[in-house]
Amino acid sequence: MKTFYLCTRICISLGVFFAMFSLSLYSILLVVAVAHLMLTAVMALFARHRVQYLSLAVVMGIFGFSFLVLMFFANDLELASPVKLGPEALIGLTATVFLQSIYPLSIPMPAYLQWPRMFLYAAPAFFLFVLYGLLLLLGFQPTRILTWQDFYGHLFSGDILLRLAFLGLSGYYIFNIFRLPRTLLHQPDIPRYIVAYCIALGVSSCIFMWLSVDYSPSLFEVWLFIMTLQNLYMCFRTLETLALSLPKPEMRAVEEEPAAAVAEDGQEEDFNEANRLRFERVEFWMQHHHDEWKDYTFGRDQLCAAVGLNRHLLLQSVRSQGYYNIHEYINTYRIAELQRMITRGEVRTLGACQDAGFGTVKTARSSFEKVTGGTLDDYLAKYK
Repeated sequence: MKTFYLCTRICISLGVFFAMFSLSLYSILLVVAVAHLMLTAVMALFARHRVQYLSLAVVMGIFGFSFLVLMFFANDLELASPVKLGPEALIGLTATVFLQSIYPLSIPMPAYLQWPRMFLYAAPAFFLFVLYGLLLLLGFQPTRILTWQDFYGHLFSGDILLRLAFLGLSGYYIFNIFRLPRTLLHQPDIPRYIVAYCIALGVSSCIFMWLSVDYSPSLFEVWLFIMTLQNLYMCFRTLETLALSLPKPEMRAVEEEPAAAVAEDGQEEDFNEANRLRFERVEFWMQHHHDEWKDYTFGRDQLCAAVGLNRHLLLQSVRSQGYYNIHEYINTYRIAELQRMITRGEVRTLGACQDAGFGTVKTARSSFEKVTGGTLDDYLAKYK
């Protein structure tokens, strides 16, 4: 939800920015190209550790450099009169929807991107690209269609049939984009935001198809805007997912509880030191009141009352030490307690996980995987 709000703010900010400064298409393409090249650099860094992100980096790079090339034709694109079924737009449509139909699968199903299967999937597009390129080399002059009457007048010419082939193939790739959510839902570990992203990707592809059928400079700018926001959203959610999987801070025993006055005095001198002292107060309480937080009804409000801090200060102190929120911090203690109980033989079944403070087995499983990186079932089977 926070990521949605962030993307909404970015969308509004960019819209206001474009409206205030009346950016030309050249400037918009520059912003879009820089954004995609930035995403390329981030995904390439991730790909060094997880190969699943390699195709994302490659596709984002293709988009980024393509927008850089389009900058040289920005004036022509901005002043172009409405054209029906422009061959350049149709070729770009086919290439774009092909790339968009494969790269959302790279994170959950990297095996899908095996070279033989991907080449077979791209073979019809490659055939049309090569055929159209050969016709241009042989001196073929495309027909310029400004009205639909021109289209009907050349309906059965090779030029128009080839354009319709591009359009039909693009429709097939877009259809596969809309099929992705149904395919992904069969995978239990797929984040739901990828499913929503694929649906939005199909909608933006339909806008691009409309743009290719009946070109309009203003619609082209709208599509650039939507596509960039979608890819930024995917990048932000990827960053968020990786941040949640980072190693959690080690628990350190606090022998003496810092006084509240010491923490307040430290705030005037050093903001970070004040947060550290508050966190030590919270740690001291958590380490000496096991019975309280082992109750599954224990939560943020109870912890605030116990340590004498309001929600803002408690969250601030917890986040200063690397935890995402107070709920995650409490569950970290519960997971550590659950591991001790399993190793001591006090917990032998999933149902007994409630003794460590978890309300449901589902919560225990998800928290265990987030904190340790492994599965609760495997850990329990190891010591059973």
